[in-house]
Order: sequence, then C-alpha cells, then structure tokens
Amino acid sequence: MENEPPGDASEQADTPPPSRWRRARSGWTAFRRKHTKALIASVAVLALVVGACGYYLYSLNAKLDNIDRFSTDKLDDENRPDPNKGDAVNILLLGSDAGKKIAGESADTSLAEDVDAEEWPNGKYRSDTIMVVHISANRKHVYVVSIPRDTFTMIYDDNGEPTHKNKINAAFSAYGPVGTLSTVEHLTDVRLDHVAIIDWAGFKDLSTAVGGVPVTIPETFYDEKQDVTWKAGKYNLKGEKALQYVRTRHGLLRGDFDRIDRQQNFLRSLMTKVLEAGTLTKPRQFSDTLSAITDHLTVDMDWENGDLRGLALSLRGTKAEDVKFMTVPIAATPTIDKYGSIVELKEDQTAELFGLLRKGQMETYVKKYPDELLGDEDDID
Repeated sequence: MENEPPGDASEQADTPPPSRWRRARSGWTAFRRKHTKALIASVAVLALVVGACGYYLYSLNAKLDNIDRFSTDKLDDENRPDPNKGDAVNILLLGSDAGKKIAGESADTSLAEDVDAEEWPNGKYRSDTIMVVHISANRKHVYVVSIPRDTFTMIYDDNGEPTHKNKINAAFSAYGPVGTLSTVEHLTDVRLDHVAIIDWAGFKDLSTAVGGVPVTIPETFYDEKQDVTWKAGKYNLKGEKALQYVRTRHGLLRGDFDRIDRQQNFLRSLMTKVLEAGTLTKPRQFSDTLSAITDHLTVDMDWENGDLRGLALSLRGTKAEDVKFMTVPIAATPTIDKYGSIVELKEDQTAELFGLLRKGQMETYVKKYPDELLGDEDDID
C-alpha cells in the first residue's frame, strides 16, 4: 500500500502518562524469511476458506507449515489487558510496506530479518493498515474494526513504555510490530490474542488465485497518484489492478477513509467469491488460494498449526454475510502543528465499542450504531 511518513517519533507532543503495563522486550525469534509478498485478506479469511475433510484438510495441514512465526514468550501477561473470557479470539492485523533503504541498513534485508534483529530499523517500514478482528465465542460472527493510520494517540515503544503522542502508524515505523501491539492494546484496552503481519501488495497473488474479485465503481474518477482512471462500472479485479484498487486514496472524496472502505469492500467481496463461487470445490484453485495465504503470512509463535486448524474448522459454517466491517468512530480531522492532519476519535463511543468487543457483545454495538457498518458494495467509491 501507499504509505506516507508518520510524525517524527522523536518529537514529544505531550508528557506521557505512567505506563499501565510494562513489557519485557519480546524475543522475536524464529521469524522466517518468506514475508516479502505477505498476503491474507484477514486471518478470518484463512479460517473461512478451509474445507472440513478429505483433500482440503490434507492440503491445509501441509500448507500451514509455510506460515512464518515469531515469538512473544517474554511478554509480561500481568501488565497487559485481561484476556477475553470464553473462547472469543481477537487478532491484530498489520499491513506493512516493503521497506525503504535507510542509512546503515542493507537494502536486501527483509522484514522478517529486521524484526529478528537486535534493533528495529527506525523509519524503514510503515504500516497504514491496522485492523482488530474479533471472532465470537460461538464462531458465528466475525467483526473487523479498522483504525485509521492518522489516529492521534499515545505511542508505546517495543518495551511497552509510553513515549509521546503521534499518529498511530508512527508506532510501527519507530518501534515495529511489538510497539504497535502495545500501542493498540493501550488504545483499545483489549487483550489481543494473536498478531498477523501482512503486505497488501500480496493482493496480486490472492486475487489471481481466486480468478479475480468482483467490485463496483459507482462513479468515474481519476487517481493522479497512480495515474489510473476508474470508469464507473463493474470490475473483476486481479493482479496489479487489484493492488491499485486497494491502494487508491487520491481522487476519492474522503481520502484515507474511502481507502479503508475500499480495503474492507475488497475483503468482503473476496470472502464471498471464495465461499460462494465454488473455489472450495476446485482442488487446484483451492490449493493456489491456500498457498497465496499461507506462503505469505506471518503470525505469532503461540499460534500453532493445531490452533489455526482448529479455528479454521470451527468457522467452516461461517458465511460472508456473518463478517461485519466497520471503522472506529471519528470525531474530527483537525490540522495541528508538527503532525499535519490527524484523526481524533469519539472517545466515549470508542470506549463503548471496544468495551462491548471485550465482553463479546458486538451485536449490541451494531444494533445501536447500524450506520457504522461498511455500506453496500454499490455505495463504496
């Protein structure tokens, strides 16, 4: 995805409050190298595309070994938000760009190598996609909540210590995945059970594997950044065109907010295509789809193959319409010195959202705020 620089992580906008929890530096080890084209619509998609028996289960078992993993064994559980009661699962999804050359760093090092290194390369990577995925205890519902990259909040480092206020995507740039995990957990007060790191450029692989993803462009517009004219009409996107669709921000009325809607719309359409268009009944296409996910996915080491397989099988009855997409409630988008345009959240409603998510009562939130859900496909710019 296209990324813009976050605020300077060294600037101190406010005196940080005392940390609610301290994190020992995590042992990000055994983090293998296959991340370059990391792709997954969400970990929920992995679960939803899994067949329950025969060839499909065999394929799943074989391909789960291809998933990259990293360790979080040194996290201090006592100083993190309380784990969820019951069997609900909360997952943090982070989108990462391919990285850029910075002084003192080899241009050839991968994200996997950099996370596993002694020191995170400050400024090399950016993450403009942050999603919290909540899978209900009864496995009948999945909720995907996007957090805008410009959300202004306290940034926590890779030791779980507060540093300064900044746009939330500065956490990944300055402190890597562990700093982002810490920052999101503090913002939401939700214990995140697992972490997945993705590269949205991998849409090219998955969209091609499923034979294209249908989307609708309601009105013609021009994206000057990518030099692409999107004419109104229906499309079946795959490869580079699919990547352009999810990267588009310029030319859209609401900029990054419309880009978030596009990403969510693409995921929704992808799941519908996989579940309802016969992908699971076509062995070769099924195998290609699983490869596009598992070959390019990185998860935490605690997420063992058996757990992934069990989650996938428990969700095999879930339908695309059971997955609800939304964005955290936005209060304003002011411009302030040093940081430019930022996103301020509706604090009370955000606390209500994540409070209900933590309790496993997201249906209550959706009933109260139906307009917060992603709109119909034909309404997505």
